[in-house]
Amino acid sequence: MRKPVAQAVLPLLLVLSCGSVQAQIAPGMSVTRGQVLYETHCIACHDAQVHWRDTKLATDWDSLKEQVRRWQLRAGQGWNEADIVDVARYLNNAFYRFPQTSNLVGRLAPAAP
Repeated sequence: MRKPVAQAVLPLLLVLSCGSVQAQIAPGMSVTRGQVLYETHCIACHDAQVHWRDTKLATDWDSLKEQVRRWQLRAGQGWNEADIVDVARYLNNAFYRFPQTSNLVGRLAPAAP
């Protein structure tokens, strides 16, 4: 008898919990794909302080994209170019404010010797 009650209550709890997550987002702001990727895959090792340190490896838009590329490869994410640009754009808007010179990621592979 408890099973039908649980089947009715669980979807309701899911809907209510999703509403509370949306309520935490400031009015007029939307969550970007880059933010979702970053918060899902990167935030465990890279908290906001990594973007404020004095020895930042990202010094412009192109180097920011290269760092996103580097770390997603190291973590085995397998992101495509759009994912890399989306995460770089999110980080740039949230922390760096570099002029965006292009939406393309720099080198696709290391240069041959």
